[in-house]
Amino acid sequence: MNAEKTKIETDFLVIGSGVSGLSFAIKMATSFPESKIAIITKSELSESNTKYAQGGIAAVYNKTLDSFEQHINDTLIAGDGQCDEAVVKMVVNEAPERLQELIDWGANFDKTETGDFDLGREGGHSQHRILHHTDVTGAEIERALIQQVHHLPNITIHEYHYAIDLITEHQVEKKTTKRHGNISCFGAYALDIKRDTVRTFVSKYTLLASGGSGQVYETTTNPKVATGDGLGIAYRAKAEISDVEFIQFHPTALYNPGEYPAFLISEAVRGFGAKLRTIDGDLFMHNYDEREELASRDIVARAIDNELKKSGASHVYLDCTHLDFEKFKAHFPNITSKCASIGIDVQTDFIPVVPASHYICGGVNVDMEGKTSIKHLYACGEVTRTGLHGANRLASNSLLEGIVYAHNAFKSISKTLHHIDIPSHIPIWNDNGMVKNMENILITHDRTEVKTIMTNYVGIVRSNERLLRAEKRLQVLYEDHKRLYDHSILSVELCELRNLITSAYLITQFSKRRTQNCGGFYNLDLVKN
Repeated sequence: MNAEKTKIETDFLVIGSGVSGLSFAIKMATSFPESKIAIITKSELSESNTKYAQGGIAAVYNKTLDSFEQHINDTLIAGDGQCDEAVVKMVVNEAPERLQELIDWGANFDKTETGDFDLGREGGHSQHRILHHTDVTGAEIERALIQQVHHLPNITIHEYHYAIDLITEHQVEKKTTKRHGNISCFGAYALDIKRDTVRTFVSKYTLLASGGSGQVYETTTNPKVATGDGLGIAYRAKAEISDVEFIQFHPTALYNPGEYPAFLISEAVRGFGAKLRTIDGDLFMHNYDEREELASRDIVARAIDNELKKSGASHVYLDCTHLDFEKFKAHFPNITSKCASIGIDVQTDFIPVVPASHYICGGVNVDMEGKTSIKHLYACGEVTRTGLHGANRLASNSLLEGIVYAHNAFKSISKTLHHIDIPSHIPIWNDNGMVKNMENILITHDRTEVKTIMTNYVGIVRSNERLLRAEKRLQVLYEDHKRLYDHSILSVELCELRNLITSAYLITQFSKRRTQNCGGFYNLDLVKN
């Protein structure tokens, strides 16, 4: 291995290419044109959770009908008592200014004939405040950001680079680090997938913006890249983590056996007036919440789960047949087209839907500036626990959180940029003695088992016995995988399984510690108590 070719020095290392990572990189590159920014992403630049965000981004724009106070209150109610109120106020108040930056960078949001933003409404929102680009808002934001990134010469994009581990004193000084100790981050090791080489990225600051962990479940709306990589590498680096037991299941993923990931039927469809029906065609949400279909996602997902258990059916229905079809098609062209492609005419047919893993509300602890417990390591987006979402994310608050925290991290780093010392010797990756893994069938089997364990035991409804079973089975998987990992040349499949097991383990352990049901966490044994 040629050390010179595998070592890259940069001022800022961004891990991830969604709305958080790209907006941070743009701000750094623009404000510090002499600096070097490296973005590493495990697939192509556009492949991220951001790309698949359908509904939109929440902000108070119509101050005649809406207010910051109402948006704050809606967020706190959805978070079920677990939000950090100061964080909620900060994010909501900053929303319009951050959104204007996206617009200035070229992101287009739908407008009415009068030129005002066509504001949508989703579950948990008391007012229409969702800015959207038909039903592909995330893809439009990603397009605009990528266009900006390509115009900045001091940003280097490293596609098909998989972040393996952060570089801390553990590697540099060959000493054991403690979770609450004095730890610093000096960059990361990343697998150059196309060249089959591990590269050492040495950086003054590292931003972790790697997305979520949805792939730990059998049914998820998350893309295949969402394997909990950021959570895994942060945990191994001894960063502080919390609230990962709060998993948000989106109530309405399209039920289409064999399709993976599941296609999302946006929350905005229910905001537009769609109704949920049982397999027999009966309305049921009035039995669970006075807001009916516009209740928060945790309530709607548990209601559907309960109806499925009562009936034994594989799905419920989303009824759009009473809505103005031309307006529906204009608002949701992607959803209309997708349904038509599998023989569903939304004008006359019910859409079969089922809950699917959608978002992890906890993650790496950060303060209001995006700082983690590790020096020079910042984080933003779904990989974090900011305190905004609490136990259950309010619809369309996630893209907002990402751009606000990316901005705050940019401001924080700007104050101390020229005062960072990097150790003179950072070792390159050493894979001497490793052998190529010839047992890929084991990785495939274990990955399937992780999904089965989490879906059956740590899903929408949990119990003490289910959590105990999950813990025991995950322990066996961890030991088997560690034995394989420690003696194998690295591959994406090997590393992803490592992070999936870690994410599943953390979700299970935090679930065991939770003593009260709230939001996206529900334990049957706590109901009995």
